[in-house]
Amino acid sequence: MLRSDPRKLLRQTIARFVDQEVVPRAREIDESGEFPDDLFRQLADMGILGLRYPKEVGGSGGNTELFCIAMQELARGLLSLAATTAMQCLMATNGLYLYGTKEMHEKYLLPALRGEKIGAFQLTEPEAGSDLGNIRTRARKTRDGYVINGMKTWSTNGPKGDFHTVLCQTDPDKGLKGLMFFFIPSDTPGFSHSRKFDCLGTRSSTLSEIYFNDCHVPEEYRLGEEGRGLDVLLTILAEIRIMTASLALGLHRAAMDDSIRYCRERVQFGRPIGKNQLIQAKIANMAVNLEAGQLMVDKVTRLIDQKIPCLNEASMAKYFTVESACKTCDEAMRIHGAYGYSMEYSVQRYYRDNRFLLYGGGTHEVLQTTIARQYLK
Repeated sequence: MLRSDPRKLLRQTIARFVDQEVVPRAREIDESGEFPDDLFRQLADMGILGLRYPKEVGGSGGNTELFCIAMQELARGLLSLAATTAMQCLMATNGLYLYGTKEMHEKYLLPALRGEKIGAFQLTEPEAGSDLGNIRTRARKTRDGYVINGMKTWSTNGPKGDFHTVLCQTDPDKGLKGLMFFFIPSDTPGFSHSRKFDCLGTRSSTLSEIYFNDCHVPEEYRLGEEGRGLDVLLTILAEIRIMTASLALGLHRAAMDDSIRYCRERVQFGRPIGKNQLIQAKIANMAVNLEAGQLMVDKVTRLIDQKIPCLNEASMAKYFTVESACKTCDEAMRIHGAYGYSMEYSVQRYYRDNRFLLYGGGTHEVLQTTIARQYLK
């Protein structure tokens, strides 16, 4: 029966990899701040990097549901590894897959799905995160392509990226209709990046600023039709949000599992603390919210795979699961008491890492506004 259900088989396979290879090294990786390239290559060998893509372009022939299951299990082990893997599988390569030429696929997409090249996604700027209309990075049309100037920030995989999907403004007078995505290899003259950011959580992820100084790219490196950059983003925005929700589910489960284990082991007043009703209430809330979040994620991934529009449902799932994960990580720290304050215990890492999820795919203040508009229009 197990082999007849690819979802169960995939979850079991990734869970085994996480328990054997990731969890034992998670603390060491977090403290070093160095990305585990060897684990990333193992994921590539397992076909995880190409999970969303068809076999004819070098992928594994999976779908969004399978992709999100893999991200849940990876995040349970180490969020920074899961976040970098998700970037490679989705935002960094999706535009290349949809709009890249055959030559671009052979030179960049295939090596990326094999883990031989790293991709990054450049959207955020100092004055433009939620406000895409304020994008300042400029792509100026030339006789044989475009010249790009500007900068991006908070770029996951930025310093490691071999190629970048970059949102640019081609005509400020057109506002959102002037936005377009471009493909920019990191060896393009004029491309550079800052040092890696020193962050509170997801410490082995590589985030930085990216700079473009007269970077010339050919016409075929424009991803999508002119003036359709926002549409290109919207084609994967639901996937971005449900992927983030999946990362939250994995982190939620890790914090809950550690809390349950500690509740059974920690004895106070002659009995395990899990016998206390107030502790039981915390575990119950964790379990209920995890189950609710899983149902939301499962629903949205099915809708995406059926090509049914579901951006509002994906926004709800991202908002709910991330808020629940943040609450669970906080409660896990409380359950562990003073031990939660020790770097010896993983709950402190979950508590730090969960902040990363609040911003990717849309801040929760923006999500609440957009969700409400669906009911107030």
